[in-house]
Amino acid sequence: MADPGKLAMLGGARAVARQDVTKELTGWPVVTEREHAALRGVLDGGLFTSNDAGRGEVSKLQTEWARYVGTRHCAAVSNGTAALELALAALDLEPGSEVLVPALTFVGSAVPVLQRGLKPVFVDIDPRTYTLDPVAAEKAVTDRTRAVIAVHLHGLPCDMTAIAALAEAHGLFVIEDAAQAQGATYQGRRTASLGHINAVSLNVVKNLPTCGEGGLVTTDDETLYERVVLHRQFGEDLTPGRDRDYLSRVLAGNEKLSAVQAAFTRCQLERLDADSAARDRVVRGFLGRLDALPGVVVPVCPEDRTHAWHILRLRFDPAAAGHPELSAGAFRAVVQRALRAEGVPVQPYQVVPLPGQQALRDVGADIEDFPVSLAVIDESVTLQRWHLNPACGPVLDRCATAFEKVWDQLDTLAPVIASARHRPPWQAAMNAGAAR
Repeated sequence: MADPGKLAMLGGARAVARQDVTKELTGWPVVTEREHAALRGVLDGGLFTSNDAGRGEVSKLQTEWARYVGTRHCAAVSNGTAALELALAALDLEPGSEVLVPALTFVGSAVPVLQRGLKPVFVDIDPRTYTLDPVAAEKAVTDRTRAVIAVHLHGLPCDMTAIAALAEAHGLFVIEDAAQAQGATYQGRRTASLGHINAVSLNVVKNLPTCGEGGLVTTDDETLYERVVLHRQFGEDLTPGRDRDYLSRVLAGNEKLSAVQAAFTRCQLERLDADSAARDRVVRGFLGRLDALPGVVVPVCPEDRTHAWHILRLRFDPAAAGHPELSAGAFRAVVQRALRAEGVPVQPYQVVPLPGQQALRDVGADIEDFPVSLAVIDESVTLQRWHLNPACGPVLDRCATAFEKVWDQLDTLAPVIASARHRPPWQAAMNAGAAR
Protein backbone atom coordinates (compact mmCIF):
# COMPACT_ATOMS: atom_id res chain seq x y z
CA MET A 1 0.00 0.00 0.00
CA ALA A 2 1.36 3.41 -0.97
CA ASP A 3 2.51 5.73 1.82
CA PRO A 4 -0.07 8.58 2.10
CA GLY A 5 2.59 10.92 3.56
CA LYS A 6 5.08 10.37 0.76
CA LEU A 7 4.92 12.56 -2.31
CA ALA A 8 3.06 10.83 -5.14
CA MET A 9 5.79 11.80 -7.60
CA LEU A 10 8.14 9.73 -5.42
CA GLY A 11 5.82 6.73 -5.18
CA GLY A 12 3.37 7.78 -2.48
CA ALA A 13 -0.42 7.77 -2.62
CA ARG A 14 -2.24 10.58 -4.41
CA ALA A 15 -3.95 13.17 -2.24
CA VAL A 16 -6.75 13.50 -4.79
CA ALA A 17 -7.78 10.05 -5.95
CA ARG A 18 -9.58 9.61 -9.26
CA GLN A 19 -12.67 8.26 -7.54
CA ASP A 20 -12.90 11.48 -5.50
CA VAL A 21 -13.48 13.57 -8.62
CA THR A 22 -17.02 12.83 -9.77
CA LYS A 23 -19.18 14.57 -12.33
CA GLU A 24 -21.64 15.51 -9.59
CA LEU A 25 -18.90 17.44 -7.77
CA THR A 26 -16.85 18.90 -10.62
CA GLY A 27 -18.86 18.64 -13.84
CA TRP A 28 -19.58 21.93 -15.61
CA PRO A 29 -22.00 23.15 -16.68
CA VAL A 30 -24.52 21.62 -14.35
CA VAL A 31 -27.42 20.42 -16.52
CA THR A 32 -30.80 19.86 -14.92
CA GLU A 33 -34.23 18.84 -16.16
CA ARG A 34 -34.92 22.56 -16.49
CA GLU A 35 -32.41 22.76 -19.37
CA HIS A 36 -33.76 19.61 -21.00
CA ALA A 37 -37.30 20.97 -20.90
CA ALA A 38 -36.22 24.35 -22.28
CA LEU A 39 -34.48 22.76 -25.26
CA ARG A 40 -37.46 20.54 -25.97
CA GLY A 41 -39.59 23.68 -25.91
CA VAL A 42 -37.45 25.22 -28.67
CA LEU A 43 -37.71 22.11 -30.80
CA ASP A 44 -41.47 21.98 -30.34
CA GLY A 45 -42.01 25.73 -30.80
CA GLY A 46 -40.18 26.17 -34.08
CA LEU A 47 -38.55 29.59 -33.41
CA PHE A 48 -34.90 28.72 -33.95
CA THR A 49 -33.06 31.99 -34.68
CA SER A 50 -32.78 35.56 -33.41
CA ASN A 51 -35.29 36.61 -36.11
CA ASP A 52 -38.12 35.81 -33.73
CA ALA A 53 -40.18 39.04 -33.80
CA GLY A 54 -39.44 39.49 -30.11
CA ARG A 55 -41.23 36.25 -29.15
CA GLY A 56 -38.48 33.64 -29.01
CA GLU A 57 -35.72 32.52 -26.66
CA VAL A 58 -33.08 34.86 -28.12
CA SER A 59 -35.21 37.96 -27.56
CA LYS A 60 -36.10 36.80 -24.06
CA LEU A 61 -32.43 36.23 -23.20
CA GLN A 62 -31.53 39.69 -24.50
CA THR A 63 -34.20 41.28 -22.32
CA GLU A 64 -33.25 39.27 -19.24
CA TRP A 65 -29.50 39.88 -19.55
CA ALA A 66 -29.96 43.62 -20.08
CA ARG A 67 -32.16 43.73 -16.99
CA TYR A 68 -29.70 41.63 -14.99
CA VAL A 69 -26.64 43.78 -15.70
CA GLY A 70 -28.55 47.06 -15.79
CA THR A 71 -28.19 48.26 -19.37
CA ARG A 72 -30.76 49.54 -21.83
CA HIS A 73 -29.83 47.21 -24.68
CA CYS A 74 -28.48 43.72 -25.33
CA ALA A 75 -27.77 41.90 -28.59
CA ALA A 76 -27.14 38.15 -28.55
CA VAL A 77 -24.46 36.92 -30.98
CA SER A 78 -22.71 33.72 -31.98
CA ASN A 79 -19.75 33.79 -29.56
CA GLY A 80 -17.66 36.02 -27.34
CA THR A 81 -15.09 36.87 -29.99
CA ALA A 82 -17.90 37.98 -32.31
CA ALA A 83 -19.27 40.07 -29.44
CA LEU A 84 -15.99 41.98 -29.23
CA GLU A 85 -15.71 42.31 -33.00
CA LEU A 86 -19.25 43.65 -33.30
CA ALA A 87 -18.64 46.04 -30.40
CA LEU A 88 -15.66 47.44 -32.30
CA ALA A 89 -17.68 47.57 -35.51
CA ALA A 90 -20.35 49.60 -33.72
CA LEU A 91 -17.74 52.16 -32.63
CA ASP A 92 -16.87 52.71 -36.32
CA LEU A 93 -13.22 53.56 -35.63
CA GLU A 94 -10.97 54.80 -38.41
CA PRO A 95 -8.79 52.00 -39.89
CA GLY A 96 -5.37 51.99 -38.25
CA SER A 97 -6.68 53.42 -34.98
CA GLU A 98 -5.00 52.04 -31.88
CA VAL A 99 -6.79 50.00 -29.22
CA LEU A 100 -5.17 49.27 -25.86
CA VAL A 101 -5.22 45.55 -24.97
CA PRO A 102 -3.66 43.83 -21.93
CA ALA A 103 -0.57 41.79 -22.78
CA LEU A 104 -1.77 38.85 -20.69
CA THR A 105 -5.16 37.60 -21.77
CA PHE A 106 -6.73 35.14 -24.19
CA VAL A 107 -5.95 35.83 -27.84
CA GLY A 108 -9.67 36.40 -28.46
CA SER A 109 -9.32 39.82 -26.81
CA ALA A 110 -6.92 40.98 -29.54
CA VAL A 111 -8.00 39.17 -32.71
CA PRO A 112 -11.19 41.25 -33.19
CA VAL A 113 -9.08 44.41 -33.15
CA LEU A 114 -7.11 43.18 -36.14
CA GLN A 115 -10.26 41.89 -37.83
CA ARG A 116 -11.59 45.46 -37.85
CA GLY A 117 -8.40 46.85 -39.41
CA LEU A 118 -7.26 48.38 -36.13
CA LYS A 119 -3.95 48.11 -34.28
CA PRO A 120 -3.71 46.47 -30.86
CA VAL A 121 -1.29 48.24 -28.53
CA PHE A 122 -0.34 45.88 -25.74
CA VAL A 123 -0.16 47.04 -22.13
CA ASP A 124 1.37 45.25 -19.14
CA ILE A 125 -0.73 44.05 -16.24
CA ASP A 126 -0.93 44.82 -12.54
CA PRO A 127 1.11 42.25 -10.55
CA ARG A 128 -1.62 41.74 -7.91
CA THR A 129 -4.86 41.73 -9.88
CA TYR A 130 -3.46 40.41 -13.21
CA THR A 131 -5.66 42.93 -15.03
CA LEU A 132 -4.71 45.94 -17.14
CA ASP A 133 -2.32 48.32 -15.36
CA PRO A 134 -3.85 51.83 -15.68
CA VAL A 135 -0.45 53.50 -15.23
CA ALA A 136 1.05 51.46 -18.06
CA ALA A 137 -2.05 52.16 -20.15
CA GLU A 138 -1.59 55.92 -19.67
CA LYS A 139 1.97 55.66 -20.97
CA ALA A 140 0.78 53.70 -24.02
CA VAL A 141 -1.71 56.33 -25.24
CA THR A 142 -0.81 58.15 -28.45
CA ASP A 143 -2.65 60.58 -30.68
CA ARG A 144 -4.01 57.56 -32.58
CA THR A 145 -5.44 55.74 -29.56
CA ARG A 146 -9.22 55.50 -29.74
CA ALA A 147 -10.29 52.74 -27.35
CA VAL A 148 -9.25 50.49 -24.48
CA ILE A 149 -10.41 46.91 -23.93
CA ALA A 150 -10.81 46.29 -20.21
CA VAL A 151 -10.44 42.52 -19.72
CA HIS A 152 -11.74 41.23 -16.40
CA LEU A 153 -9.18 38.43 -16.39
CA HIS A 154 -10.02 35.30 -14.37
CA GLY A 155 -13.28 36.92 -13.22
CA LEU A 156 -11.91 39.96 -11.34
CA PRO A 157 -13.17 43.33 -12.60
CA CYS A 158 -10.48 45.79 -13.68
CA ASP A 159 -9.89 49.09 -11.90
CA MET A 160 -12.71 50.65 -13.86
CA THR A 161 -12.46 53.98 -12.04
CA ALA A 162 -8.91 54.48 -13.27
CA ILE A 163 -9.78 53.22 -16.74
CA ALA A 164 -12.78 55.54 -16.97
CA ALA A 165 -10.57 58.47 -15.92
CA LEU A 166 -8.02 57.52 -18.58
CA ALA A 167 -10.77 57.32 -21.20
CA GLU A 168 -12.22 60.66 -20.17
CA ALA A 169 -8.82 62.37 -20.28
CA HIS A 170 -8.01 61.12 -23.78
CA GLY A 171 -11.43 60.78 -25.38
CA LEU A 172 -11.34 56.99 -25.57
CA PHE A 173 -14.08 54.41 -25.81
CA VAL A 174 -14.12 51.74 -23.09
CA ILE A 175 -14.99 48.21 -24.19
CA GLU A 176 -15.53 45.69 -21.42
CA ASP A 177 -14.36 42.16 -22.11
CA ALA A 178 -16.36 40.43 -19.40
CA ALA A 179 -16.01 36.95 -20.92
CA GLN A 180 -14.79 35.52 -17.60
CA ALA A 181 -16.66 37.76 -15.15
CA GLN A 182 -20.38 37.11 -15.47
CA GLY A 183 -22.08 38.00 -12.21
CA ALA A 184 -19.16 39.96 -10.74
CA THR A 185 -19.63 43.53 -9.55
CA TYR A 186 -17.57 46.70 -9.38
CA GLN A 187 -18.60 49.32 -6.82
CA GLY A 188 -22.09 47.84 -6.77
CA ARG A 189 -22.55 47.70 -10.54
CA ARG A 190 -22.47 44.49 -12.53
CA THR A 191 -19.81 43.78 -15.10
CA ALA A 192 -20.99 44.13 -18.72
CA SER A 193 -22.54 47.47 -17.78
CA LEU A 194 -19.41 49.53 -17.07
CA GLY A 195 -18.11 50.48 -20.51
CA HIS A 196 -19.47 52.35 -23.48
CA ILE A 197 -20.10 48.92 -24.95
CA ASN A 198 -19.53 45.52 -23.38
CA ALA A 199 -18.97 41.94 -24.50
CA VAL A 200 -19.63 38.61 -22.79
CA SER A 201 -18.90 35.04 -23.84
CA LEU A 202 -21.35 32.20 -23.25
CA ASN A 203 -18.89 29.46 -24.12
CA VAL A 204 -19.72 26.20 -22.37
CA VAL A 205 -16.81 26.61 -19.90
CA LYS A 206 -17.85 30.11 -18.75
CA ASN A 207 -19.57 30.96 -15.46
CA LEU A 208 -22.71 31.74 -17.50
CA PRO A 209 -22.59 29.05 -20.18
CA THR A 210 -24.57 27.80 -23.09
CA CYS A 211 -24.44 24.28 -24.53
CA GLY A 212 -21.76 25.30 -27.03
CA GLU A 213 -20.95 28.85 -28.12
CA GLY A 214 -22.63 32.21 -27.69
CA GLY A 215 -22.08 35.84 -26.80
CA LEU A 216 -23.83 38.99 -25.61
CA VAL A 217 -23.22 42.67 -26.33
CA THR A 218 -24.64 45.31 -24.00
CA THR A 219 -24.76 49.10 -24.10
CA ASP A 220 -26.83 52.08 -23.00
CA ASP A 221 -26.19 53.82 -26.33
CA GLU A 222 -29.05 53.23 -28.77
CA THR A 223 -26.92 54.09 -31.82
CA LEU A 224 -24.23 51.58 -30.84
CA TYR A 225 -26.88 48.94 -30.22
CA GLU A 226 -28.47 49.51 -33.63
CA ARG A 227 -25.07 49.18 -35.29
CA VAL A 228 -24.41 45.89 -33.51
CA VAL A 229 -27.76 44.49 -34.67
CA LEU A 230 -27.10 45.76 -38.19
CA HIS A 231 -23.74 43.97 -38.31
CA ARG A 232 -25.15 40.78 -36.75
CA GLN A 233 -26.82 39.57 -39.95
CA PHE A 234 -25.41 40.74 -43.27
CA GLY A 235 -26.09 44.42 -42.60
CA GLU A 236 -29.84 43.91 -42.90
CA ASP A 237 -32.43 45.96 -41.04
CA LEU A 238 -34.40 43.27 -39.22
CA THR A 239 -36.60 45.49 -37.08
CA PRO A 240 -39.47 43.38 -35.70
CA GLY A 241 -42.72 44.00 -37.53
CA ARG A 242 -41.29 44.84 -40.95
CA ASP A 243 -40.79 42.48 -43.86
CA ARG A 244 -37.25 41.34 -44.60
CA ASP A 245 -35.94 43.21 -47.65
CA TYR A 246 -32.60 41.38 -48.08
CA LEU A 247 -30.75 44.71 -48.45
CA SER A 248 -27.27 44.82 -46.91
CA ARG A 249 -26.70 48.33 -45.62
CA VAL A 250 -23.15 47.64 -44.36
CA LEU A 251 -20.62 44.94 -45.14
CA ALA A 252 -21.22 42.34 -42.45
CA GLY A 253 -21.33 38.62 -41.86
CA ASN A 254 -23.67 36.36 -39.95
CA GLU A 255 -23.16 36.30 -36.18
CA LYS A 256 -26.58 35.27 -34.84
CA LEU A 257 -27.22 33.18 -31.73
CA SER A 258 -29.54 30.19 -31.99
CA ALA A 259 -32.63 29.75 -29.86
CA VAL A 260 -31.25 26.46 -28.50
CA GLN A 261 -28.20 28.26 -27.10
CA ALA A 262 -30.37 31.06 -25.73
CA ALA A 263 -32.80 28.69 -24.01
CA PHE A 264 -29.96 26.86 -22.27
CA THR A 265 -28.38 30.10 -21.07
CA ARG A 266 -31.70 31.44 -19.76
CA CYS A 267 -31.86 28.44 -17.43
CA GLN A 268 -28.30 29.03 -16.29
CA LEU A 269 -29.02 32.72 -15.73
CA GLU A 270 -31.80 31.79 -13.31
CA ARG A 271 -29.16 30.14 -11.10
CA LEU A 272 -26.24 32.51 -11.73
CA ASP A 273 -26.45 34.45 -8.48
CA ALA A 274 -26.99 31.35 -6.35
CA ASP A 275 -24.15 29.50 -8.11
CA SER A 276 -21.86 32.51 -7.75
CA ALA A 277 -22.54 32.81 -4.03
CA ALA A 278 -21.93 29.09 -3.44
CA ARG A 279 -18.76 29.19 -5.53
CA ASP A 280 -17.51 32.22 -3.62
CA ARG A 281 -17.89 30.39 -0.31
CA VAL A 282 -16.02 27.25 -1.32
CA VAL A 283 -13.30 29.06 -3.26
CA ARG A 284 -12.59 31.44 -0.38
CA GLY A 285 -12.34 28.47 1.96
CA PHE A 286 -9.88 26.77 -0.38
CA LEU A 287 -7.80 29.91 -0.85
CA GLY A 288 -7.79 30.49 2.90
CA ARG A 289 -6.00 27.19 3.44
CA LEU A 290 -3.50 27.94 0.68
CA ASP A 291 -2.89 31.46 1.97
CA ALA A 292 -1.60 29.91 5.20
CA LEU A 293 1.23 28.25 3.27
CA PRO A 294 4.32 30.50 3.09
CA GLY A 295 5.18 31.33 -0.50
CA VAL A 296 1.73 30.70 -2.02
CA VAL A 297 0.35 33.96 -3.38
CA VAL A 298 -3.42 33.58 -3.71
CA PRO A 299 -5.67 35.85 -5.85
CA VAL A 300 -6.70 39.19 -4.40
CA CYS A 301 -10.15 40.75 -4.52
CA PRO A 302 -10.25 44.45 -3.60
CA GLU A 303 -13.09 45.48 -1.29
CA ASP A 304 -14.83 47.57 -3.96
CA ARG A 305 -15.56 44.60 -6.21
CA THR A 306 -16.55 40.93 -6.24
CA HIS A 307 -14.75 38.09 -7.99
CA ALA A 308 -16.42 35.58 -10.31
CA TRP A 309 -13.56 33.09 -9.69
CA HIS A 310 -13.60 31.83 -13.25
CA ILE A 311 -9.95 30.82 -13.04
CA LEU A 312 -7.80 30.54 -9.91
CA ARG A 313 -4.23 31.76 -10.48
CA LEU A 314 -1.70 30.74 -7.80
CA ARG A 315 1.71 32.39 -7.81
CA PHE A 316 4.74 31.08 -5.93
CA ASP A 317 7.45 32.97 -4.03
CA PRO A 318 10.31 30.62 -3.11
CA ALA A 319 11.94 33.17 -0.81
CA ALA A 320 8.76 33.46 1.27
CA ALA A 321 8.60 29.65 1.27
CA GLY A 322 12.02 29.54 2.95
CA HIS A 323 14.11 28.89 -0.16
CA PRO A 324 15.54 32.21 -1.41
CA GLU A 325 18.26 30.31 -3.25
CA LEU A 326 15.77 28.86 -5.75
CA SER A 327 14.59 30.58 -8.92
CA ALA A 328 10.87 31.30 -9.00
CA GLY A 329 10.38 29.74 -12.44
CA ALA A 330 12.08 26.46 -11.57
CA PHE A 331 10.23 26.39 -8.24
CA ARG A 332 6.90 26.74 -10.04
CA ALA A 333 7.76 24.08 -12.60
CA VAL A 334 8.71 21.41 -10.06
CA VAL A 335 5.86 22.25 -7.68
CA GLN A 336 3.48 22.03 -10.62
CA ARG A 337 4.75 18.51 -11.38
CA ALA A 338 4.40 17.52 -7.73
CA LEU A 339 0.85 18.83 -7.49
CA ARG A 340 -0.23 17.15 -10.70
CA ALA A 341 1.19 13.87 -9.40
CA GLU A 342 -1.01 14.37 -6.33
CA GLY A 343 -4.05 14.65 -8.61
CA VAL A 344 -4.43 18.44 -8.69
CA PRO A 345 -4.83 19.51 -12.35
CA VAL A 346 -2.87 22.78 -12.12
CA GLN A 347 -1.74 24.08 -15.48
CA PRO A 348 -0.58 27.25 -17.22
CA TYR A 349 -3.10 29.72 -18.59
CA GLN A 350 -1.47 31.55 -21.49
CA VAL A 351 2.18 30.54 -21.82
CA VAL A 352 3.27 33.65 -23.71
CA PRO A 353 2.18 37.31 -23.66
CA LEU A 354 -0.05 38.17 -26.62
CA PRO A 355 2.69 39.94 -28.63
CA GLY A 356 4.62 36.64 -28.54
CA GLN A 357 1.79 34.71 -30.16
CA GLN A 358 2.86 33.69 -33.66
CA ALA A 359 -0.27 35.20 -35.20
CA LEU A 360 0.35 38.57 -33.51
CA ARG A 361 4.09 39.05 -33.97
CA ASP A 362 3.60 41.35 -36.94
CA VAL A 363 2.11 43.89 -34.54
CA GLY A 364 5.71 44.72 -33.71
CA ALA A 365 5.83 44.49 -29.90
CA ASP A 366 8.63 42.77 -27.95
CA ILE A 367 7.57 40.47 -25.11
CA GLU A 368 10.46 41.79 -23.03
CA ASP A 369 8.53 45.07 -22.80
CA PHE A 370 6.01 43.31 -20.55
CA PRO A 371 8.04 42.15 -17.53
CA VAL A 372 5.09 41.72 -15.19
CA SER A 373 3.27 39.45 -17.66
CA LEU A 374 6.43 37.39 -18.14
CA ALA A 375 6.98 37.00 -14.40
CA VAL A 376 3.35 36.01 -13.77
CA ILE A 377 3.48 33.40 -16.53
CA ASP A 378 6.72 31.89 -15.23
CA GLU A 379 5.84 31.92 -11.54
CA SER A 380 2.22 30.80 -11.45
CA VAL A 381 -0.20 28.00 -12.26
CA THR A 382 -3.95 27.98 -12.59
CA LEU A 383 -6.79 25.77 -11.46
CA GLN A 384 -9.68 25.67 -13.92
CA ARG A 385 -13.15 24.18 -14.35
CA TRP A 386 -13.43 21.96 -11.24
CA HIS A 387 -14.30 24.82 -8.91
CA LEU A 388 -17.06 26.18 -11.16
CA ASN A 389 -19.42 23.51 -9.87
CA PRO A 390 -20.94 24.86 -6.64
CA ALA A 391 -20.77 21.36 -5.13
CA CYS A 392 -16.99 21.14 -5.55
CA GLY A 393 -16.14 21.80 -1.88
CA PRO A 394 -15.05 18.23 -1.00
CA VAL A 395 -12.72 18.11 -4.02
CA LEU A 396 -11.21 21.51 -3.26
CA ASP A 397 -10.61 20.32 0.30
CA ARG A 398 -8.58 17.42 -1.08
CA CYS A 399 -6.72 19.79 -3.40
CA ALA A 400 -5.83 21.97 -0.42
CA THR A 401 -4.58 18.88 1.40
CA ALA A 402 -2.37 18.11 -1.62
CA PHE A 403 -0.86 21.61 -1.45
CA GLU A 404 -0.19 21.17 2.26
CA LYS A 405 1.42 17.80 1.60
CA VAL A 406 3.76 19.25 -1.02
CA TRP A 407 4.61 22.22 1.21
CA ASP A 408 5.46 19.89 4.10
CA GLN A 409 8.13 18.35 1.87
CA LEU A 410 9.59 21.38 0.11
CA ASP A 411 12.96 20.56 1.63
CA THR A 412 12.81 17.23 -0.22
CA LEU A 413 12.01 19.02 -3.49
CA ALA A 414 14.58 21.79 -3.06
CA PRO A 415 17.55 19.82 -4.51
CA VAL A 416 15.39 18.79 -7.48
CA ILE A 417 14.44 22.41 -8.08
CA ALA A 418 18.02 23.63 -7.70
CA SER A 419 19.29 21.15 -10.31
CA ALA A 420 16.42 21.64 -12.77
CA ARG A 421 17.24 23.09 -16.17
CA HIS A 422 14.44 25.60 -16.41
CA ARG A 423 13.15 27.28 -19.54
CA PRO A 424 10.36 29.85 -19.22
CA PRO A 425 7.15 28.61 -20.88
CA TRP A 426 7.21 31.28 -23.58
CA GLN A 427 10.57 30.13 -24.93
CA ALA A 428 9.28 26.71 -25.95
CA ALA A 429 6.01 28.21 -27.24
CA MET A 430 7.73 30.81 -29.41
CA ASN A 431 10.31 28.33 -30.73
CA ALA A 432 7.53 25.87 -31.60
CA GLY A 433 5.69 28.59 -33.48
CA ALA A 434 8.82 29.58 -35.37
CA ALA A 435 9.50 25.96 -36.34
CA ARG A 436 6.17 25.76 -38.14
